[in-house]
Order: sequence, then structure tokens, then C-alpha cells
Amino acid sequence: MLDVNKMKQVLMDRRQILSVKAEEIEGELRTPGDPDFAEQATAAEGDEVLEGLENSALLEISKINAALARIENGTYGACTTCEEPVGDKRLETIPHAAQCISCASE
Repeated sequence: MLDVNKMKQVLMDRRQILSVKAEEIEGELRTPGDPDFAEQATAAEGDEVLEGLENSALLEISKINAALARIENGTYGACTTCEEPVGDKRLETIPHAAQCISCASE
């Protein structure tokens, strides 16, 4: 049986790590650019990659926040689509999973 308190801690730890990474990326993106045109082109490509990483981190933080809300309201572990169990192994792998494998596959 899944230990919900352990999962809550795992989710909060992951959220903290992602928040720090997102802040670091945001700081990097705010750094003034190089006046050299060639360097600006290279930096722009790097910025696109950083923006993608930041967006991924923010999306995962959003999913983690939703999972923490489900823990608080007692629905964690139940599929948000069909209400069947998400499955302990799935939650151990993806603690913020909101759907069972069947619903997530659709």
C-alpha cells in the first residue's frame, strides 16, 4: 500500500528542486546579451532551449500542486477521469500522475 505521507514529501521535495531550477533559468534568461551579432544568434538558440526547460519545470510544478491538492482533499491515487485507482507502481514512478494508465493512454 502506498504511503501518502511519503508521496507528499516526495512531491514537495521535487517541487522545491524544480522551483530553484526555474528561478535559475529565469535569471539566466534575464542576463543581458552580448553586443556581438554572432554571439547574439548563439545565445538566442540557447535561450529557446532554456525557455523550453523552464516551461517543462513550470508544467511539472503545476501537476505537483494539483497532486498535493488531491492529497489534501483525499482523492490522491484515484484517476481524475474514471475514478479507478491510478496504481501504486504508477504513482511511485510518476508521483503527480492524475490518471490511470488506461485513461492516460487515450
